[in-house]
Amino acid sequence: MTDTSGAADEALPLLLVDGANVVGSVPDGWWRDRRGAAERLRDRLAPLARSGVAGLPGPVELVLVVEGAARGVAPVPGVRVEEAPGSGDDHIVALAAAAGDRPCLVVTADRELRRRVQEHGAQVTGPRSVLA
Repeated sequence: MTDTSGAADEALPLLLVDGANVVGSVPDGWWRDRRGAAERLRDRLAPLARSGVAGLPGPVELVLVVEGAARGVAPVPGVRVEEAPGSGDDHIVALAAAAGDRPCLVVTADRELRRRVQEHGAQVTGPRSVLA
């Protein structure tokens, strides 16, 4: 797990991005280089740390969750990268649960993951919210 957050980030709304699901939503050959695809997504996400997304205005604490072959992606300013030790979905659920009373928005199209994070009070939105 790579963590570049500071204590000040804990008060910001939390934007959790399901890296595998968002990358997989665009058929651009991501399967040939999963880590590279995750790095390109990370770079597209960076400006959203300041601006936020519809339903969660910025600034936000932005966390990109990666798993499997996408591990090893370094953080950049504005984007913390978390490597799921097992299931990316399980890690996202744990992060959403740990958000407590902080506003939390999870970016995924995965129906089961949406249901699970909503049980912890998180809101959900689809990949288009960060890819537009």
